[in-house]
Parts: sequence; C-alpha cells; structure tokens
Amino acid sequence: MAARNANPFRIERLGEPTVPSPLAVPSPDTLVEDSERLLVHPYLEPARDALARGELPETFELAGPRQLLYFDPARVRAAIATCGGICPGLNDVIRALVLGLTRRYGVPEVFGVRHGYQGLAAPGSLVRLDAEAVALAPARGGTMIGTSRGAPPVAEMVDTLAAHRIDLFFPVGGDGTLRGALEIAAEIARRGLEIAVVGLPKTIDNDIPWVRRSFGFETAVRLAGDAIRSAHNEASSVRRGIGLVKLMGRHAGYLAAASTLATGLADFCLVPEIPFALDDEGGLFDLLARRIERQGHAVLVVAEGAGQELFAGQDLGTDASGNPKLGDIGVLLKREIDRHFEAAGAPVSIKYIDPSYLVRSAPAGTADALHGTRLAHGAIHAAMSGRTSMVVGYWHGQLTHVPLTALAGQSRRVNPHGELWWSVLETTGQPLEIGIQRSAS
Repeated sequence: MAARNANPFRIERLGEPTVPSPLAVPSPDTLVEDSERLLVHPYLEPARDALARGELPETFELAGPRQLLYFDPARVRAAIATCGGICPGLNDVIRALVLGLTRRYGVPEVFGVRHGYQGLAAPGSLVRLDAEAVALAPARGGTMIGTSRGAPPVAEMVDTLAAHRIDLFFPVGGDGTLRGALEIAAEIARRGLEIAVVGLPKTIDNDIPWVRRSFGFETAVRLAGDAIRSAHNEASSVRRGIGLVKLMGRHAGYLAAASTLATGLADFCLVPEIPFALDDEGGLFDLLARRIERQGHAVLVVAEGAGQELFAGQDLGTDASGNPKLGDIGVLLKREIDRHFEAAGAPVSIKYIDPSYLVRSAPAGTADALHGTRLAHGAIHAAMSGRTSMVVGYWHGQLTHVPLTALAGQSRRVNPHGELWWSVLETTGQPLEIGIQRSAS
C-alpha cells in the first residue's frame, strides 16, 4: 500500500509558476526542485514509525531559487517591514532583501514600511529603497526603516498593501510579528489578492518554533558574554562579591543558557522554563551562601522571564502587543539577596548589570550578517515563486520553508532534560532544581 502524505508543513502558493527565472546560476544544480525536502525528524525511528502507519515522514521544503517564477520580476513591487524590538542584523537583512530583489531579479521598486505594522496603516509610510540607500546601513545597529510594537486592524494594513500595488511583502520579526503576518496573509486570501507574504525570523530569544537559529542570536550571545565577564571581574575583585546579570528571554532561556556556556564564568543560570525558590533549604540563597563560602564570590545570570511566579498576585498590565508585562526579576533578586544576607549578618557586595539595550541595539557580527543575508535571499526566492503565508526557517543546517500555521500556538523552549540545559548544569555546578522540590513537599 502506498504511503499517504500526512505532512503538516505544506506551503501555500498563489498559483502555478510559469515565468522563467532570470537568475544566471552557476549550474542547474544550483536551482532547487520542489521535490527536494528535508526530514523534520532526521532519526530513523520516527521515519520508520510513520511508514508503518502508512504515512510519509514529515518534511520541510528546501529554500532556494526555483527555475520558474510566479511573478514577472520587471513588474514586481516589494515592501519590507521590521516589527517589534530591535536586534543585531536587521539592517543586514534589509540590505540583502533590497540588493537581492533589485540586482539578482531586476525588481524595479522596493519599499520600506516606516515603523513596522503601525506604519503600514499610516499615510505616507512607504519609502523607496535602493542600493545606495542601504549600502552603509549595516554599519549601525537598529533598523533604518524603524519599528513598532502592536498592530492596527489587519484590514487597514492590507488596504495599504493593495493601494500601493505591492506584490511581495516581507515582515521581519518574532512570534508576534509572524502571527500578524498569518492574519495579513489570510485577509489577502479572503480578498482574492495576489500578494506573497514571506516572513523572516527575528528574535534575540531564539524561540521561534521550527527555526533553530534566528539572525542576531550569535551577536547577542557574544555581547551578553561581555556583560558576564564584567560581572565576574567585579564580583571576584571584592570580598563576598556577587555579579548579577539580567538578560533578555521572555519565555525562553536560550540567550542566558548559551551565554553561560560561552563564558564558563557563571555559577548559576536561571531561565523561565525552570522555576526556583529563594529562601527554602536548597534554594537560591542557600546555594549562593555555599558558593561564596567556597570561592569568595558568585556570578548569577538570569533571563528576564525567569522567576515570574515571585510576582504572583500583582497586576503588571500589558504591553503594546498585548503581552502581560513582566516583573523585573533583576531588581527583585538584587533587593532580596541584599536583604537576606544583611539579615543573616553576612552582607554581600552586589554588582547588577542589565545590558539588554546594549545587546539588542548593536550591529551584527560577521556570522549573523551572513546568516541574515542567507535568510533574506531564501525569502526572495520563495516569494518570487509565488509561495506565501510562510517564514524562512533554519533546520539541521539547511534553509527551509515553514508555513506560518505551523507556528501558531507554539514556541521553542529550553528542554530541562535536553543537552543544552545539562551542559549548563555541568558548567555551573548548580542542581537541576533550586529549592522547588523541598518547598513543594
């Protein structure tokens, strides 16, 4: 019996491509066939189990240039929007999109949307971008076209795209931006418009599902590592010193974990995925006291979303994107650690560092500039071929096509039993659970 296709990663298309690509590729092998796919789960057992059920294993389409396009490049108008918080590499992505569209495909008009989704519904928000405009943009951080949080009504944003006769729309952002992109694509389909919506993954948290690495993450790890090294130098230079570093990571602790591993200087790493207690036996205060007693100082790295259970019962409101605001775990830890050790008659000297804005506003390093450029080129090829309602992913070392529907209701989190977190435990020497087991019993 032939296996049936139960693949949930099918990519939507505006129609069949019929336009020959103008790309002068080195050889036919450079082009990607639609049949070229990458296993989502590369191990033998999942594939064997799927086949045993009469199903094909789940696969991603590979990103890359196609032989036939849906759009005639000479008649295309494209628009780029950067949304949400800034991060290293945004200007590299903008430049790569502009140069790839104009120089490789000969697209005559590329626009930048001023200030993200909010600007997409404002009059006069589209500005022309060309090679000269983007040439030096990557030398500085941030985004040359501006950004914003939140979004106006989807209908208003699609009205702007339609009014400007946009054919390709590239929203660059994190999970909230990509949720918005899915709604925009759905409204475009409802109206019967032919506009390809292809997103690019941007988040320092590195928590977009089905995307192993978003651009900007490696630069963020390097800069966060500088902050941890500074905290270590401060803490180890005084008697009973504690260096406390708060890093970004609303729901996922990838930045905190990776920075801890990269430096090897942190004694404790706290992430949103793993709760902890402060003053129970075996809690954070207890472990800090032991570490200071043994080595004279301690360094603590905490992700901004860690320990939010300590703010239970407080109404912190919501941000412009509608997300619940976080309690400031860095300030809380500094205050409570100071108070605990003062009361115990063994005061400590805390040096608190929050490098969040320094990290996210920096220009991209070489690796992130390269990765962002490759993601941008993958997005261009996908959009020109008529694919839509998707994001360019990175999976097992390959660029892939991921439907926006696959991201809905999911996020990528640090696995407490996975290799990354166990490497953190081996590096810091901290226990798997900090006080929670005892406090619950």
